[in-house]
Amino acid sequence: MTDAPATESRAARILVLVGIVVLAFNLRPAAVSVGPVLDEIRSGLSMSGTEAGVLTSLPVLAFALFGGLAPRFARAVGSHRLTLIALLSVVVGLFLRARMESVVPFLALSLLALAGMATANVLLPSLIKAHFPDHTGLMTSIYSTALAIGLTLASVTTVPISEATGGWRDGLATWSITAAIAALPWLALLRHDRPTGDRDRAGHAPIGLLAVARTRLGIGMALFFGIQSLQAYAIFGWFAAIFRDSGYSATQAGVLLGVVTGVSIPLSFVIPTLAARMPDQRPLVWAILSCYPVGYIGMIVAPYELAYLWAVLVGIGTTTFPLILTQIGLRSRTPAGTAALSGFTQSTGYLLAALGPFGVGLLHDVSGGWTVPLVALTVLTIPLLAVGLSVSRPAYIEDELDQRRASA
Repeated sequence: MTDAPATESRAARILVLVGIVVLAFNLRPAAVSVGPVLDEIRSGLSMSGTEAGVLTSLPVLAFALFGGLAPRFARAVGSHRLTLIALLSVVVGLFLRARMESVVPFLALSLLALAGMATANVLLPSLIKAHFPDHTGLMTSIYSTALAIGLTLASVTTVPISEATGGWRDGLATWSITAAIAALPWLALLRHDRPTGDRDRAGHAPIGLLAVARTRLGIGMALFFGIQSLQAYAIFGWFAAIFRDSGYSATQAGVLLGVVTGVSIPLSFVIPTLAARMPDQRPLVWAILSCYPVGYIGMIVAPYELAYLWAVLVGIGTTTFPLILTQIGLRSRTPAGTAALSGFTQSTGYLLAALGPFGVGLLHDVSGGWTVPLVALTVLTIPLLAVGLSVSRPAYIEDELDQRRASA
């Protein structure tokens, strides 16, 4: 993977910053815009429950497959070029899927958009490490906040846009426009990709994902990321439906899902900066993850009366995500280490996370309600907490790899 030049002008760094912010904004609408209008999509495409389960599982499957390939592709074509390609895939996939009249092409084009989203998602931590190596916490705060804003707007406004434009198709296609705008700065950033051989500009050799898979830290980070993403994508995929079944309208359910995601906007800026200043993030893990079980149990006991309170608590729980993104940078010393840890953590983690939306749908079909799925999510907070605590102590992936080489 190519790195940024050792010295960059102020204008160049500002352009990179703008590129990262607009990129991050567009990393979730492809996935979360479906949930609020899922019933309308199913009706419009005559989509079965199983096909709807596939649709809600596609984001995590795309992350698992294409996220793992991102570091290799970036070394071949350059990280900035690959980011542009990823964004263009999002644009094409989101625009064309909204025009489809049958399920298969709709799913295929959704996968194209999500593949671009997954690829860019893995590249972001290494881009930050390359361009802003001394500001990992601040930059992660900035981009995770932009990501949360994009996620929240897609959750809250897809239904109103659909109603204003005459249908769910235009509501979904709207997000292709924002992705097209986000691609513009990356056209100017292509010059950062220059041949450097197998090593980056600092002389660091690329690290294979299999090497990371043999480390305690790599496995722990993948499990932490995976179980958290399982929870998050179950929330994004199904909680609007849970709120609707509790008595709220489609618009109100979208607003409630927006509360879940909106809570993460200010916290996504605070948590990475705070985590970067803490040598040990375990107190932060305890504080964030304790909100999940309270929110889930509350949705079982009082799903309508206190829905906004439970949405806030679950939203706080989802801010485990920016914490993990920060830890990817904190648990590596070099851009090469960051790229490898990010690729393995996200690709493996999302493979595990695919069980979330599919599992919730399956448990709902089997049980005929939402209590059993919510109990399952509550139970899963226990292993999530365990692995979160294990990777929150100071450690570096390069050090563990060196130790393995020394003992071999």
